[in-house]
Amino acid sequence: MAEVIVGTALLGLILVAWTVSLQGASMFNEYQWTRQRCTAAAAAQLDSLGIIGKPIDEAEIKRLWPDVDVAIDRTAGDASWNGLQLLRVTATGRAGARVVTVRLERYIRTDN
Repeated sequence: MAEVIVGTALLGLILVAWTVSLQGASMFNEYQWTRQRCTAAAAAQLDSLGIIGKPIDEAEIKRLWPDVDVAIDRTAGDASWNGLQLLRVTATGRAGARVVTVRLERYIRTDN
């Protein structure tokens, strides 16, 4: 009887450890999925600004990447970057309690 109780207790410990490890993997996968969506949204916005010169409409961003906020910052280049404009696109999302932020930057030529 003691062997059965010890075996059951060990099996219970193994199952608890397995459940905890699966929960950790699930949280990591959720973080990576959110990071991937933020990267895709920021890259699309940066490509749109660089190629056609206009940002993707906010409603279209929300339709394609729900729960991802995209912000654009433009600054003029200086010194050797004079005549260019620095575009910074920041995409932010939430993965559980964590905030995921992806920032992409690119210099583009300004039409004077």
